[in-house]
Amino acid sequence: MRQVRYPSYKTTKSTWLASIPEHWEEKRLKDVATYNDESLDEKTDPDFEIEYVDISSVSLTHGIEKTELLAFEKAPSRARRKVRHGDVIVSTVRTYLKAIAPIKNPPLNMVVSTGFAVIRPRSSLDARFAGYMLQSNGFVGDVVANSVGVSYPAINASDLARLPFAEPPLPEQIRISDFLDHKTAQIDALIAKKQSLLDKLAEQRTALISQAVTKGLDPSVPMRNSGVDWVGEIPAHWTVPILGYVAEVRGGVTKGRKLPNEATVEVPYLRVANVQDGFIDLSHVTNIEILVTELERYSLQKGDVLMNEGGDNDKLGRGAVWEGEISPCLHQNHVFAVRPRIPEFSDWLALLTQSGYAKFYFYTTAKQSTNLASISSSNIKKLPVLLPPEAERREIIDHVKTSLDKLTKQRERVIQVIERLKEYRSALITNAVTGKIDVRDFCILTTSEQREVAHG
Repeated sequence: MRQVRYPSYKTTKSTWLASIPEHWEEKRLKDVATYNDESLDEKTDPDFEIEYVDISSVSLTHGIEKTELLAFEKAPSRARRKVRHGDVIVSTVRTYLKAIAPIKNPPLNMVVSTGFAVIRPRSSLDARFAGYMLQSNGFVGDVVANSVGVSYPAINASDLARLPFAEPPLPEQIRISDFLDHKTAQIDALIAKKQSLLDKLAEQRTALISQAVTKGLDPSVPMRNSGVDWVGEIPAHWTVPILGYVAEVRGGVTKGRKLPNEATVEVPYLRVANVQDGFIDLSHVTNIEILVTELERYSLQKGDVLMNEGGDNDKLGRGAVWEGEISPCLHQNHVFAVRPRIPEFSDWLALLTQSGYAKFYFYTTAKQSTNLASISSSNIKKLPVLLPPEAERREIIDHVKTSLDKLTKQRERVIQVIERLKEYRSALITNAVTGKIDVRDFCILTTSEQREVAHG
């Protein structure tokens, strides 16, 4: 699509808006919308069920990703802001999270955190246009720039309402919204296809690992029953000890515990978020205070396999080898450190945790609760370990690594495409709602019109 600019522009007082089309008006958000109009009464029936939206449940890209059904008496005290169709919720705390989302056809009992400002467009403002404007790069950047605080940046709702806002005539707002609805739907469909491809690559990855660690590489070897119902047959010369026989499962440090009045030291420690499926993410490592006398006991050793105790079901038991990148380094009590008793076992165990049979074991033996699951150290120790001879283990590991490298490169290429599509989507929204492109002549062709254009 060829992007057309407006015939003339005027300079604004706003840094992020810079200039807008001559006939648009420069206003403040409070001129075109109200905020925080409705709240739940403190005397609400304790048994009244609400559908609650917290800040962690909202993202700029996906909007409201999840809700939680709660009785009013059991809901957090911040569960108070009522919303309607057409509102836009904007996070006023931890603004770097960019938790902003339009509200579309919510249930009557939907309530959001008081950490959101609930923006309600006035009659002169199209609700869809408001949603796009408040999600634009410039406005989001202005919210973050006007926030106060370093570790917990926040902005008052009244300060948010004073931020600059560009207002085209209402019919033009509707035309811009129609354009963006159409274009973002096209982009979102492309992103969904690419995401589906990522899901298929993930399935291929698990299948590849599962085949290798349960059947080996030689299809001609004699097979026998493994004794594990969900595994079936394995090569006859493999053994199946439980994990507790071949490795020591070590617990970690509990955060927030009260320490005695003795010498302490602050050291890095790894959380569930650091332990990914097949690798350790060290992009954000926090510190914890422990007793000096505990340092040796809890310190990780190179070759330890870190395994998650729980979280979401996909986090259960996922593991990776610790290569000693940070020393000393500890792990929290929700991460197990599995220390092998046999040589060259770390890489094999990490591979097993990524296989379908191990994931099935973790899921079926875990304690399940609402949205969360956890597995005990005693159940971790009972994991059946399919164990080929050392030389064969190394051969399988090398084969899987080579194959996974190819899948990883494919995955990275797909992720790059998705990121470019997201960037284009974001830029398109910003350019349209700030008047950098003129879409007044945009129209969606009917099927017959599309055929006429295609065939002349």
